[in-house]
Amino acid sequence: MSHWQEIPGGVTAPRGYRAAGVAAGLKPSGALDLALIVSDVAAIAAGVFTTSQVRAACVDYCRQRLHQKANAQAILCNAGQANAATGDVGKVDVLTQARLTAASLNIAPEAVLVASTGVIGQPIAMDKLETALPHVVEQLSSQGSEQAANAILTTDLVTKSIALEAHIGDRPVRIGGIAKGSGMIHPNMATLLAFVTCDAAVSPHLWQQMISHAAEQSFNQITVDGDTSTNDMLLALANGQSRTPAITEIGPEAKLLQAMLTQVCIHLAKAIARDGEGATCLIEVQVSGTPDNKAARLIARTIAGSMLFKSAIFGRDPNWGRIAAAAGRAGVPFQQEKLYIRLGDFVLMENGTPQAFDRAAASNYLQQDPVIVTLRVGDGSGQGTAWGCDLSYDYVKINAEYTT
Repeated sequence: MSHWQEIPGGVTAPRGYRAAGVAAGLKPSGALDLALIVSDVAAIAAGVFTTSQVRAACVDYCRQRLHQKANAQAILCNAGQANAATGDVGKVDVLTQARLTAASLNIAPEAVLVASTGVIGQPIAMDKLETALPHVVEQLSSQGSEQAANAILTTDLVTKSIALEAHIGDRPVRIGGIAKGSGMIHPNMATLLAFVTCDAAVSPHLWQQMISHAAEQSFNQITVDGDTSTNDMLLALANGQSRTPAITEIGPEAKLLQAMLTQVCIHLAKAIARDGEGATCLIEVQVSGTPDNKAARLIARTIAGSMLFKSAIFGRDPNWGRIAAAAGRAGVPFQQEKLYIRLGDFVLMENGTPQAFDRAAASNYLQQDPVIVTLRVGDGSGQGTAWGCDLSYDYVKINAEYTT
């Protein structure tokens, strides 16, 4: 049983945070497209970023900022233009965003982190952003998380949000998060933005360790289409406003916070995979029996990302051969004589041997959401889980028409 409970409020559930989202005119649709998250006080900050060699200016800016000093007080995010592959103009625009936001909030420019999402190669419409900044600051509210969650979306169909509460001593500690992502999703990281707030006091080094670990278990274990984005970013703030004792070393309090943080990130990651462009269901792949957890996670990710397997799920075809083939090419050695595959409650293979199963009933199971695939590849203690979605006709339609 977990030691926390889910509560409403997203990134504004923890003490000392406000958020807002407004329509700045950056999206042609006129939808909300500029989000701001602010802590009442300077917060410890940590981040995980895309591994792509083609990166948005905001990614390089935030990585460098956090390397210099692990704190921040505000996160500004625009949707509509990615500001990736925009040359020197993009770098200048990020600095301008930080400076303008800082002036509006009366804080130092170095206290502002910046994120963007949208079409690669398009610079931000800075005149519209500058005009809208005072409005987003005016709208800041301790109930503003949902507006912010809406303002960071692109092709997403739904917002992604969660908050958890636990107790350290007799005081509540909360972690909240919002995220966006629907296409161009693949590990290390995916096309996603995720912003996490926490009201515990944590040392900078430990907070970064926690964020990196949570990302490994969550955002690096989802895949929609095999493409890694230029703008991926997970930013997390911890402002100490819960007034609980500072967490500076591994112990019961740190383990509780780590578990909560990982759960928040897994929830957001699964929501992203479920909202994959054109998807009709979430796929969860559970792998065990490897020598270590890393190997199990790799096999699970490979299966979740197999285009043939994803297509079979969309067609409601219980084709276990595609699962076995994907596991076999993951780069993890195992004996196929020990391979066990289960789809829901249907055992498809045991000890490397195909099993008789009710194909019609298994096909019917594939109409459920989520679809659970379970593999055992040996006798090791390693285990890992990955999440993905089916591949539908609509995925091609959405991406064929994305900029046209």
